[in-house]
Amino acid sequence: MKTLFLCAAESLRSCALTVAMALLLFIASARMSLPAQESATHTGVSPSAASPLGHRPWANPALPSAKRAQLLLQQMTLDEKIAMVHGVTPIPVHGYVGYVPPNTRLGIPALTLADGRAAVGNGAKDITLLPAPIAAASAWDVDLMNAFGRVLGQEQWIKGTNVALAPSIDVVRIPEWGRTFESYGEDPYFNARMAVAEIKGIQSQGPIADANMYLSMNQEDNRLKEDSRVDERTLQEIYLPPFAAAIRQAHVDTIMCAYVKTNGVYSCENDYLLNKVLRKQLGFDGWVMSDWGATHSTVDSANHGLDQEMPDSRYFGDKLKAAVQSGQVSQEVLDAHVLHILLPMFQHGLFERPNPGSWSANARNPERDAFSREVAEAGTVLLKNAHGILPLRTSAHVAIIGAAGTAQPKVEGEGSSQANAPYVISPLEGIRNRLGINGNTKVSFEDGSDLGKAADIASHADVAIVFVSTEDGEGSDRPNLELPGNQDALINSVTAVNQNTIVVLDTGGPVLMPWINRVAGVIEAWYPGQEDGNAIAAILYGDVDPSAKLPLTFPRSAEAIPTSRKEQWPGVNGRSIYNEGLNVGYRWYDATNTQPLFPFGFGLSYTTFSISHLAIKPLRPSRSADAISRRFAVRVDVTNTGTREGAEVVQIYVKHPLADGEPPHQLRAFAKVELKPGETKTAIMALDPESFMTYNTPTHRWMRRAGTYEILAGTSSRDLPLAKTISIPLK
Repeated sequence: MKTLFLCAAESLRSCALTVAMALLLFIASARMSLPAQESATHTGVSPSAASPLGHRPWANPALPSAKRAQLLLQQMTLDEKIAMVHGVTPIPVHGYVGYVPPNTRLGIPALTLADGRAAVGNGAKDITLLPAPIAAASAWDVDLMNAFGRVLGQEQWIKGTNVALAPSIDVVRIPEWGRTFESYGEDPYFNARMAVAEIKGIQSQGPIADANMYLSMNQEDNRLKEDSRVDERTLQEIYLPPFAAAIRQAHVDTIMCAYVKTNGVYSCENDYLLNKVLRKQLGFDGWVMSDWGATHSTVDSANHGLDQEMPDSRYFGDKLKAAVQSGQVSQEVLDAHVLHILLPMFQHGLFERPNPGSWSANARNPERDAFSREVAEAGTVLLKNAHGILPLRTSAHVAIIGAAGTAQPKVEGEGSSQANAPYVISPLEGIRNRLGINGNTKVSFEDGSDLGKAADIASHADVAIVFVSTEDGEGSDRPNLELPGNQDALINSVTAVNQNTIVVLDTGGPVLMPWINRVAGVIEAWYPGQEDGNAIAAILYGDVDPSAKLPLTFPRSAEAIPTSRKEQWPGVNGRSIYNEGLNVGYRWYDATNTQPLFPFGFGLSYTTFSISHLAIKPLRPSRSADAISRRFAVRVDVTNTGTREGAEVVQIYVKHPLADGEPPHQLRAFAKVELKPGETKTAIMALDPESFMTYNTPTHRWMRRAGTYEILAGTSSRDLPLAKTISIPLK
C-alpha cells in the first residue's frame, strides 16, 4: 500500500463542485438537532466537566460535533486548511506511516497513521501478531471478529496511533490475488458482516478505522495503472456492499481510495465513486484519503471527492492552494474537505482525549497472546479427515515435514500487513509442547529440502504431517494456484511411503491439490500468527474441535475458476474485464454447474450435526403497505449428533425470481451454534429487506420485485437440504 508511485499531474480544468459542501451542510444541520450530549457520548467527556477557552468555542464538548467542526473551520486560514488535507514527509515522529502535524494555534491534534491488518505494522515492536484476517473470518463468528478489531484498536492506541489503516474489506474476485489474506472472502454479504464487526471493534478503542481499498481493488498485478472495467450493477451488488455496511452500520470515518482505475478513471479522482456513490448514495460524512501515491491530479482530485492526499503534498500542497486562489477549486469545496476530516476527529474525542501512547510503548500482554491463539484455533478449517485419522493419538509417532512446520513457519503475509512478531511458535515446537515429556512418543522432523530424507522419516512414522505454504503479499499476485517450489513433489514423496499423511496449508488463499486423493487429511491454517504451533497442535490432537468454514471457494483446476481468461486477469492492454458480472466466487460455480474442490462455507468437525425444521415468519404484518421494508425471521433447528462438543454454522441463502437475473442463490444470513453431544438448539436469523433487492441500472436505484423467493438452509453453498418459498407482494 505504501509503495510511492507519483505520476505526472493531468491537465487542469476549471470545475468547482458544490455538491459535497451542500450535502455536508445538510448532514451538519441534522446532527445539530441532536441533544447536546451527543458529543459527550462519543468522547466519554461529561459536558459539565468541560471548561473551553472563550476564544475557542469549538473546544466545548457539549456542542454537537458538526457544530464544533464548523466553528473551527471559520477560524482557519487558507494555509491552515491546506495543511489538513495532506500528509508530510519526512515524518517528524518516528514510526508512523502517515502524519498530519498539529495546529497549535487552534488546538488541532496531529493525525498519526499506522498500518496493521493483523498487528501494528511499520516496524513496530512489542506488539501482538494475530492471524491474518482471512483466518479470523473463517470462524464465521462476528463476535470474534469484533474482538479481533478491539485488540488491533487497543494496540494501535497504545502505540500512539489515532488513525488505524484497517481493515481491508474488498471482495475476493480472483483466487490468485496477492492480498486475499487481508480480506474476508468472496461474498459481499459475508464481508459486510465482518467489516462492521471489525470496524466497530477498532473504533471502540480510540483510533479511527480506515476501510480500504475503495473500489474494484481486486488485483495487485499492474495495480498502479490497471483499469477495472465493471458494469454498474456488478459494482453495486458485489463490490460496494462491504463499504456500504461499513458506512451505514459501523460508521467508519475514513475510506482509502485505491490505486486502480474504475471504468477509466483513477479511484482517487472518480466523481461517480466518491461524490455520487459515497457522498450522495451512502451519505458518507467522513474523509477519503488516498492510498500512498494514489493521487494523480490536483483539480480533478479535489473537485471529484478526494479529501486528503497521502503521504505528502505533491498535489494537495502548494498546487491546491494555487488552484483555490485561481478559482479552479472553489473555497466551498476545500472547506468541505476540511470538514470531512474535522468531523470524525471531534466525534472520536481526539480534541478532548489526546492519545497518550507512543511508538516505543509496550503493547503486549498475556491476554492478547492468548487471544492470538484463540483466533488461530477458531479459524483453522478441517477440509478432509479420511477414516477419522484426526484427532491424533498422543502415542502415535509423527513426522513433521516441511519448512513451514519446522525451520521457517509461515505466519503472516507480506507488504504493508507485515509486522514484527514478538515470538513465533513453530508447529514442531507446538506439537512438542502439546505432547510434553513422553518416552513412548517420538517426533521426528525434516524441513523438506531433501525429498529423500523427507520420505525416509515419513516411512518410519505412524503419521506424517506435511506443512506447506505460499508467499502472498502486496504488490503482486500469485502467478498461479500451485504450491510454489517443490512442495507438491514433497507431498507426493511422503504419500508414496506413508498413507497416513496429513497436509497443513499455511496459505493466503486457495491452492490446487493434485494429491488430494492420496492424503488422509487436509487442514487450512491460513497465516496463523505468532501462536501458530500451539494452535495447530490443539487442532491436531483434538483439544479444540475444528468449527471453521471456508469464506471462499477452492477450485479443482486452474481452468475451473470464474476468472480464467487473460482479459479478466491479469488483464490485456491495461484493462481487466469483469465479464463474469455477478457470478463471483461460488455464484459462478453454481451458475455454470462447475464442481469445486471445496465449496464456499465448507468445513468439517470432529463431531457431526444435522439441521431440521426450517421456519420463516414475517416480522411485519402480511398485509403491510410497506412491503419493501418487510423483514423475515428464519429459524432452523441444529442438533449435535456426534459424541463430542462442537459448533456448526447454519447458512441461509436466497434464490430470486428468475426475472431478476441474479445468480442461483446468495448468502443472506448465518449463525454459529455451539452444541454439546445430543443437544439441539434453534438458530434464529433475520433476512433484512436488502436480502431481496437488486440494483436496477436504468433507474440507478435498488428495487425489490414482487414474486416468489426460495429460502435455502444448510452448512455450505453446496449443502442446502432445507428449502421453503415466500411470496413478496407488490408494494
